Amino acid sequence: MLRLSKKTDYALIALKDLASSPSETSCSAREIAARYDIPVELMAKVLQRLARRGLLESHQGTRGGYKLSRPADRISVADVIQAIDGPVLVTACSDEDETCEQYSKCNVRDPLWRLKDRIVQALASFTLQELAEGDAQSTFPTLMASDEMASASTSQRSVD
Repeated sequence: MLRLSKKTDYALIALKDLASSPSETSCSAREIAARYDIPVELMAKVLQRLARRGLLESHQGTRGGYKLSRPADRISVADVIQAIDGPVLVTACSDEDETCEQYSKCNVRDPLWRLKDRIVQALASFTLQELAEGDAQSTFPTLMASDEMASASTSQRSVD
C-alpha cells in the first residue's frame, strides 16, 4: 500500500498553510504547529528540512519564520515527498539493484518501475496551489484517465 509518512503529512499541512497566507507573510514553526495540534519540535524539524531542500525560505528575528521560496503553483506534491522522505519507491529494488537474488528472474520489476514513474508523474503534476485551493479534481484524475486509456490501448494491442 502506498502511504505518505507522518512527516510528509505535516509538511503538506504546513505548506498548504503557508500557501494560503499572503506571500510576504512569514510564520514560525510554533504558530503552524499550534494551529494544527502538531508537536512543535517535529514541525520545526520538518520546516528546517523543507528549507534545506529549497522549498521554504527561513528568516531569523522578531518577524522571522518561514515562507514559500517560490510560488505555490511551482511546488509539487512530489517535490514535498522527495524533500522529506527521499525518492518515491514502489519496490525494494528501486533501481538496478543486482544484489537482489531475484533480479535476473524477476518478471514484475520493469512493470513496477513504470508504475512508479506514473505515480511520480501524477504527484509531480499536483501542485501546492491546487492543494491550497482544495481543487483535488483538476489535474490528477485527468492524468489517471489518460494513463488508463493508454493502458487499455496497450492491452488491446497485445490481445490482437
